[in-house]
Amino acid sequence: MITIWKHPKESFERFMSRFEGAVQRSRVVRVLRERRYRKKDPTNRIRRNAALKRSDYRSQREKMRFY
Repeated sequence: MITIWKHPKESFERFMSRFEGAVQRSRVVRVLRERRYRKKDPTNRIRRNAALKRSDYRSQREKMRFY
């Protein structure tokens, strides 16, 4: 949580500048954007299919290595 108080003689623009800097330093906006478009973790089926594709690509690359 970000808490900032306005100083008595501080202008509103300076206060907003300080607030925006504090928000950026706390990385709140970055975390919220990451959560907004969060991808689901891959299931076991998806992981297994990806591993099979990788092994197939490796074997094809190994076959083409000496041509």
